[in-house]
Amino acid sequence: MGSDSASVSSMRSNYSVLSPIKPKDVRNSFLEGSVLGNGALLGAEELERYFPERRLGIYISTWNMQGEKGLPVNLDDLLLPTDSQFVQDLYVIGVQEGCPDREWETRLQETLGPYYVMLYAAAHGVLYLSIFVRRDLIWFCSVEHATVTTRIISQIKTKGAVGVGFTFFGTSFLFITSHFTGDSKVYERILDYNKIIEALALPKGLPDTNPYRSTPDVTTRFDQVFWFGDFNFRLSKNREEVQDIINRTTGKDMGSLLEHDQLSKEIKDSIFKGFQEAPIHFLPTYKFDIGCDTYDTSSKLRTPSYTDRILFRSRQSHDIRVIKYTSCTNIKTSDHRPVIGVFQAKLRPGRDIPLGAGLFDRSLYLEGIRRRITRELKRREVMKNQSSSICSIS
Repeated sequence: MGSDSASVSSMRSNYSVLSPIKPKDVRNSFLEGSVLGNGALLGAEELERYFPERRLGIYISTWNMQGEKGLPVNLDDLLLPTDSQFVQDLYVIGVQEGCPDREWETRLQETLGPYYVMLYAAAHGVLYLSIFVRRDLIWFCSVEHATVTTRIISQIKTKGAVGVGFTFFGTSFLFITSHFTGDSKVYERILDYNKIIEALALPKGLPDTNPYRSTPDVTTRFDQVFWFGDFNFRLSKNREEVQDIINRTTGKDMGSLLEHDQLSKEIKDSIFKGFQEAPIHFLPTYKFDIGCDTYDTSSKLRTPSYTDRILFRSRQSHDIRVIKYTSCTNIKTSDHRPVIGVFQAKLRPGRDIPLGAGLFDRSLYLEGIRRRITRELKRREVMKNQSSSICSIS
């Protein structure tokens, strides 16, 4: 037995980092048993190799970019906050009123760097949903999308939803980013929600992990669902009263503000059944003057509100664990602050599902890395020049 162990170690060092496979193991087909048996493509053994704790780290961000107001110079604070110990396995970024070109996704790739590739991107008017995954995980997933328009008469699709169905090993995910009707139209926002859950046509090619449920609600067809976006629900107090509460708020206790939150009330009464939201310990993310931390000083004097939210639901209780839920206060190029959620989602072994075959956006990857290298070279040149100036002065 000791000799076998030494032989295996020798093979690993001489040939590869993977465990060597003996001919007799190949001859013994696992297909005689369950498809989830030893050696299955997405089975327990493969899941254990990559995720011994069976949990996937998911980063989600939602941000209303307010159209083409200029992208932040640096997205590190949004995607790679310094108070996080580790980066996540999956990055899902939903924007509303976003850039109408490829620049946004290129900037995301530039920021996340060579560890990540863009697995999928979907758009609907000015709604955008981008999914980045660690490079070594692209072999275990499949993705598809659908869209819904909730404002039919609008020439530019500004209100509606983009949904992406995502299967990873044996667990199905649904990611939805949406933009509901604004202003004081609470009833219209409820109509938007109902239209989206009934009209979002997913899954398509992916297997339905709950095929026996007859409800038209798309969120019941997936194991784990994350729904995020600018829901546009407001605080039901006037501007002066809300500002006064904010001025008296200290620490992370937002209870005095959330007592007046329209979305919390509607979740109890009519919409987002089965969904949860992590406790909110950040100030309202809407509406700011561009470039500063002052709430709206325009003639409209909009009431500060929690319009930007991340909700989640899972088929099995406790399958989703919240790690962080906060806003990104350093991004000030829009009248909204981005909202960030970090989660751990439980994974289960899979069966025979259609896989994406490791496909990703290669051209975007190369452009993002090229920009990253160029940025680093410029930084080094600046540092070199500064060092030379200091030496010459001394």
